[in-house]
Amino acid sequence: MKRTLSLLIFVTFPVLLSSQNAWTNIVDHGADPSGKIKCTDVINNLIDSLSGTGGGTLFFPSGIFLTGPIVMKSNITLYIDAGSFVKFSDDFDDYLPMVQSRWEDVRVKNFKSQIYAYQCENISIRGDGHFEGQGKKWWDFMRSIMSGQPADNKWQEIFRKENKALLATNQYIKGKNNFLRPPMVTTYECKNVLIEGVSFSNPPFWTIMPAFSENVTITGITIENPGNSPNTDGIDPSSCRNVHISDCHITVGDDCIVIKSGRDEDGREAGKPTENITITNCTMLEGHGGVVIGSEMSGDVRRITITNCVFEGTDIGIRIKTMRGRGGIVEDVRVSNVTMYNIVNEGVLITLRYQPTDAEPLSERTPAVRNVHLSNINIREAQRPVAIYGLEERAVSGISFNDIRSFSKKGVLLENTSGISFHDIEMKISEGSPLEAKDSQEISWDKVSVLSPVGEIPYMKLSNCQDVRVTNCYQQEKISTFIIKDGRCKNIYLVNNILPGTFLPEIKNNKEIITNNNITAKSF
Repeated sequence: MKRTLSLLIFVTFPVLLSSQNAWTNIVDHGADPSGKIKCTDVINNLIDSLSGTGGGTLFFPSGIFLTGPIVMKSNITLYIDAGSFVKFSDDFDDYLPMVQSRWEDVRVKNFKSQIYAYQCENISIRGDGHFEGQGKKWWDFMRSIMSGQPADNKWQEIFRKENKALLATNQYIKGKNNFLRPPMVTTYECKNVLIEGVSFSNPPFWTIMPAFSENVTITGITIENPGNSPNTDGIDPSSCRNVHISDCHITVGDDCIVIKSGRDEDGREAGKPTENITITNCTMLEGHGGVVIGSEMSGDVRRITITNCVFEGTDIGIRIKTMRGRGGIVEDVRVSNVTMYNIVNEGVLITLRYQPTDAEPLSERTPAVRNVHLSNINIREAQRPVAIYGLEERAVSGISFNDIRSFSKKGVLLENTSGISFHDIEMKISEGSPLEAKDSQEISWDKVSVLSPVGEIPYMKLSNCQDVRVTNCYQQEKISTFIIKDGRCKNIYLVNNILPGTFLPEIKNNKEIITNNNITAKSF
């Protein structure tokens, strides 16, 4: 027994000693904690050294550390201690030479990100410290470039040389004037990534972009970017699989969390979907969208769950956006237990018309959104609770809403949809009709109760709609006209509704409208 115990101690001690030696304090190796001298070489040399011995933890103690890009290697952890403030240089030259990246979901050679990982495994960024991106110089320079000033500079020339083939074929990137700001954090073709506890502010562009990466966990972080900062998305998984985002607080100048998978032909050629994504227990305050899918989704997006989140002051709550030219499919999305407050526009917006385009035949360029299910959603103070826009050549299909409570200015709007269902809905609106639908089929409006203005406004406005089922609804307020429809509508069913404030003199059973077992004002 004694011999066995001695052997265990002998075997275990070197392992512990090795682990302790792998915890490296950057100040002990010459990093300046005053924020006056760049620590770029110290940090990256230490990462190289740790990587050469199998990996380890690079420790940032309390202090201010000015640095250029931090280039990660496999099996490396950055631990940013409480009181540690990592301030990235705003000297563009520090982020050269250009490296493989993705910019607005097009594969490019571009400036290094402030934290950049390429083909790494088992990397993490942890702690209670803060990363400051000093993005204002990047934002201002981009604005001057896009306005035509200044004249060509060396960074634009480098970009042209690095992306000559791309610029010959990609008109979108060509139109960006050869100056693309880098994301703050990029993991490109990485596996097993953890970002935990730290906070971020003022990135040059998007804050965190995992691209073509697997097994990514982002938890307990804070991202705070000014409302007027351009394109400063929070977290942008791009062509990733198995991503877990939880317990994050985000307020930004663009979308808070946005899921992407490639843009147009380049995205379809890459052919990498974003799939198996969970987003839980997050708060989003301000920003263009709370959780967004698209518009760059050409490689497909599927199997997404969003639950237990709060959005306050965002322009839109849940948004799925795409357009002709993207191609790709968004499918199998589940949203539940979400509270939205003070939403500027729609609580839920699904659109295949993100930008105006002319109708075209179905092809690989035609996007699709299908099988999206939302439940237990509370929307307070929005322009509309729901708006869905499909295309003439392809409807948005298979969308369901269950257990929704909303207070909004206007009601639900559907255009070019198929198989949209509403069940157990309580809605209060201050103007307009509770439901307006155009060029749509298979609408189920079940167990819906609406508090709406009393007067001449119709309950429903339908244009070229077929197979509309209004069932088990309760409407207390007086409504002079229940449905306004055009001659292209047919198979509208009103069954088992309680409408004590409504007369239905305009409705007779015919091939267009079928009624049965409704309680209306004339029943009393």
